[in-house]
Amino acid sequence: MRAHLRAEGIYLTSECGEFCVCFVCFCLFFWKEVCNVLKMLQLGDGVTCFSALFVFVLLGTRSAVCSISLTAILYLFLVVFRFPQVPASRARQVLRPGRLAPGGVSVVAHRAGAHDAPENTIAAIRAASANGATGVELDLEFTADGVPILMHDETVDRTTNGSGPLSKLRFSEVGKLDAAAKHRLSDRFRGEKVPTLQEAVEECIKHQLIIYFDVKGHPDEAAAALKQLYEKHPVLYNSSVVCSFEPKVIYRMRQADPDVVTALTHRPWSLSHFGDGSPRFSSAWKQHWMQVMDVLLDWAHHHLLWKLCGVSAFLLQKNYISMDTVQYWAERGVEVVAWTVNTAVEKNFYQQQLNINYITDSLTEDCEPHY
Repeated sequence: MRAHLRAEGIYLTSECGEFCVCFVCFCLFFWKEVCNVLKMLQLGDGVTCFSALFVFVLLGTRSAVCSISLTAILYLFLVVFRFPQVPASRARQVLRPGRLAPGGVSVVAHRAGAHDAPENTIAAIRAASANGATGVELDLEFTADGVPILMHDETVDRTTNGSGPLSKLRFSEVGKLDAAAKHRLSDRFRGEKVPTLQEAVEECIKHQLIIYFDVKGHPDEAAAALKQLYEKHPVLYNSSVVCSFEPKVIYRMRQADPDVVTALTHRPWSLSHFGDGSPRFSSAWKQHWMQVMDVLLDWAHHHLLWKLCGVSAFLLQKNYISMDTVQYWAERGVEVVAWTVNTAVEKNFYQQQLNINYITDSLTEDCEPHY
């Protein structure tokens, strides 16, 4: 009997999760259709969004007062707290530097070119420059004693000969590790060290590389560290962009220094699935709930977060980019950057057909993506 009830409970939980996903999808589909109708009236993007919100709330509450109030609150929130985009001319200088050939795109080495050299190292930066990269994407992390360094993961296990979380390792300990230990070309780059953010930036400036600072977390610490760098190296204002999956990071950066060019990074379904497409959660209700969150997050990126943060670029996973996507963001003054583009066929498509910047793990050969 208990086993039967438990099985029924699991079934009901799964059914409820599926219902929630379907309900949210229906609501967003309805919202999209309302937006499309309003767009046909050529009211403008802002008016369309707030008009759709008004209609949606009105149908849900059947109260004009509630609809007007909620719409007004959202409007005032965006007016008061949003950051304007940096001037388009300066954003373009960063995203499409003048040294590019007419119609050319920026080719950015992911983690400084993780396939061609040990990721996030000085050696990788030099290799990226030698191989013709326009810029490099660098991952910012912090050691236990607050030193900003280049590291993608929260631990040193995957890329070095050490182990343990960065939150428990001081820089004096991290500095002794071999950053090339786990790389396919470890013999060639043996002894390569984990660089500080300062060392990496100076190397990039030396090679005139555009820098894409990828910040995974620590919004306050990252904003403070980057602000200090921009003050020390003003050239970064015209040669770098701060990007993150976390809107809070970008918002904190704009608060610390509104003149910095910024970008939001996004992969649809990232909350519920890993980069290879496999589910993040074994629990059915958790998986369904995060799918609901994914739908809401995707909508927020396209309609609210970019405007609130005042970003100049949108770094989007390559499989979700089309000409319509590029056009959608171009109408909002935002450039699309594709990641991670690792085959010659794909590179040709994004460069020749879509004419957008792309991020790649290798500038020398086709390779598997690093998630």
